[in-house]
Amino acid sequence: MAIKSAAVLALSAATFAAVPAFAQSTLEKAKADGYIRVGFANEAPFGFATPDGKLTGEAPEVTKAVLAKMGIAQVDGVLTEFGSLIPGLKAGRFDIIAAGMFINPKRCAEINFSEPSYGIGQAMLVQQGNPKGVKDYSSIKDNADLKLAVMAGAVESGYAKDAGVAQEQIVSLPDQSSLVAAVQSGRADAAALTALSIADMAKKAEGVESTTPFGEVAGKSVKGHGGFGFRKDDTDLLEAFNAELAKFLGSPEHIALVEPLGFGKDYLPNKTTAQLCAGE
Repeated sequence: MAIKSAAVLALSAATFAAVPAFAQSTLEKAKADGYIRVGFANEAPFGFATPDGKLTGEAPEVTKAVLAKMGIAQVDGVLTEFGSLIPGLKAGRFDIIAAGMFINPKRCAEINFSEPSYGIGQAMLVQQGNPKGVKDYSSIKDNADLKLAVMAGAVESGYAKDAGVAQEQIVSLPDQSSLVAAVQSGRADAAALTALSIADMAKKAEGVESTTPFGEVAGKSVKGHGGFGFRKDDTDLLEAFNAELAKFLGSPEHIALVEPLGFGKDYLPNKTTAQLCAGE
């Protein structure tokens, strides 16, 4: 009897030893370490690095404020081309996408999103004086000689397709500086991005200007809502982030933080992530 009991005890101990300790979740690790990594794409004013290396923009600043309230004081930025943000998140290069990324069904199938932090329409970057008379995507569609520059991985290529712009009219480029250079040089007659990005690009670059912002393409609303991306299994991090984000959005602290970046009360979201992921 004693031998049997000893054998059972030995088996139990061996079984227990074979069970690995539970790994820390991303949230638990970030709280323990006091820092977290976020991916951004150098698209002002959504997320970018200043010449002295400071991570700023609407998404990083809101991220830093929300994470601080969660007890995570340090945020390290990982510069990534926009089209590589979702693959980079899934591969573990960083733990949150803080790039003002629009929430849509295709992206929702790959990653989870926080509730949106802003809502905004579109505009076009054109040469000074707008010599080709570009107003929106339909202007490109109606003139087969025109070229439209879009950022690889961003929603504008889809908007162009929806508007009937021919594929051979679209020039896909990696970042904002490439879009500006294409319009300045005449390689493209217009570049499409969100109204805030276009306004910022026009302000900083010579020989270009922004068209009047617009909110519809092919009869459908293109007011985009941006949020923060999370891996599918980081549900505790997402829930904690959303809880603080809900209290923060629209507060005097939030508005004071984002107004210098061109955002404010007029850019608060009016849709939920559930609606956006459903394509509403």
